[in-house]
Amino acid sequence: MPPKKKVDATPSTMKELKDTLWKAADKLRGSMDASQYKDVILGLVFLKYVSDAFEERRGQIAAELTAEGFDESQIGDLLDDVDEYTGRGVFWVPAEARWQFLAENAKGLPAFDGAPAKSIGQLIDEAMDAVMTANPSLAATLPKLYNRDNVDQRRLGELLDLFNSARFTGQGATKARDLLGEVYEYFLEKFARAEGKRGGEFYTPAGVVRVLVEVLEPDHGRVYDPCCGSGGMFVQTEKFLESHKKEGSNISVYGQELNERTWRMAKMNLAIHGLNGNLASRWGDTFARDQHPDLQADFIMANPPFNIKDWARSESDPRWKFGVPPAGNANYAWIQHIISKLAPGGSAGVVMANGSMSSNSGGEGDIRAQLVEADLVSCMVALPTQLFRSTGIPVCLWFFAKDKSSGAVDRSGEVLFIDARNLGYMVDRAERALSDEDIAKIANAYHSWRGSPSAVSSGLEYDDEPGFCKSVSLAEIKAADYALTPGRYVGAAEIADDGEPIEEKIDRLKKELFEQFDESERLAAVVREQLGRVS
Repeated sequence: MPPKKKVDATPSTMKELKDTLWKAADKLRGSMDASQYKDVILGLVFLKYVSDAFEERRGQIAAELTAEGFDESQIGDLLDDVDEYTGRGVFWVPAEARWQFLAENAKGLPAFDGAPAKSIGQLIDEAMDAVMTANPSLAATLPKLYNRDNVDQRRLGELLDLFNSARFTGQGATKARDLLGEVYEYFLEKFARAEGKRGGEFYTPAGVVRVLVEVLEPDHGRVYDPCCGSGGMFVQTEKFLESHKKEGSNISVYGQELNERTWRMAKMNLAIHGLNGNLASRWGDTFARDQHPDLQADFIMANPPFNIKDWARSESDPRWKFGVPPAGNANYAWIQHIISKLAPGGSAGVVMANGSMSSNSGGEGDIRAQLVEADLVSCMVALPTQLFRSTGIPVCLWFFAKDKSSGAVDRSGEVLFIDARNLGYMVDRAERALSDEDIAKIANAYHSWRGSPSAVSSGLEYDDEPGFCKSVSLAEIKAADYALTPGRYVGAAEIADDGEPIEEKIDRLKKELFEQFDESERLAAVVREQLGRVS
């Protein structure tokens, strides 16, 4: 009896769906370099999303009109009313860019009535053009590289077929956005891992982003990231709002990104998550040309590139209120740029290399001292190693607050130090991650210290915890020459008392030690005896 042909099971969980799509996408890699391959795949994910969301809205419109008594001809005309889509946050997708059309022609479009044949790659490039033309907010965003010689058209068609079988709609446009947003984020993480060091240019580990968001609680106003990568800070902010039953419309998103490809990824990422972010009309260097010069932000979150040696430095820049940063390192340029963007009452969280907490080279120590004396530093967090695959540099988090008296507890003149180096768990031999409990431990310490509304409503009260956190006065920091390394202040964790009186413990340990000495001597005598017999 011949063996039964294996039938691929339909993915039944979100993890299985993501893994299946990734494996299929990985077959397309071929001769493409990593950055082009990334653009090809993420562009397809985005096109799938906008088409599915469009078709779902189209079905809703038809149902609404039918219920109101419109006949088929009237419904047909109204289905093409662009405002009915864009007014609900859905992109208009022209007929030639809809997924159904592309899926039906996954093997290419044959020559017809004098028109030349087209490959599936050419059809997708034309679809990307059509979507950008119909939606000006996406101008210069979507990739057009599917018809290049190094893109395997057969495998591209097969990937299209697989995406076609994975529906991201069916439970409302918001659910579709969530599902495809998850796939997009999953692919970003996989690409970052695959690209190693270069992956760090566009991706910050989710756990690190969550610490920033959970500490800052960005639930209103203007949210800014001056080096926004693929937009992870904004996406996590949207998730924070959703988890707290708040609308994404409560915030306005502003960002800037130097790398063109990364800027495009961020634009797509925000669109998939329904965030109308102002990432300027193009990519650009934040130091050379600040694209949001008048912005005063309520919340700033950033993971700037560490220790940049070649950057657009001008000694007369008004952002250097606390001292001119050294030409050989942009760390304190990023910090001062971010502080210059904070609105009164605003707060910020920044990922930095550990060296920034204690370095005195190039005048950095003087700048740090002025930041402390200005009472802008609210919290310092030392993070565990190996959170970033892209770098082996140990990292920390700086948190700034324009007003430390705004909570239930006035913390003016104090800084909270948190040593989180012992938190986290190993995902594999190369990467560590922070658990939900780890993130909550850090955030709760900060909120209880500040007396934030979330801490007050939860009944959290702050206490120093040796080995983990301590509230320190500015005078004590000054006495330590303005070093901001948490380990210097939090001390060692207390050793649990086992209830045994100290005198009895010493006597017991001495007795055990002497017994071990006696046993060692006995064993040495046995070994000598055996060696004597051998000789």
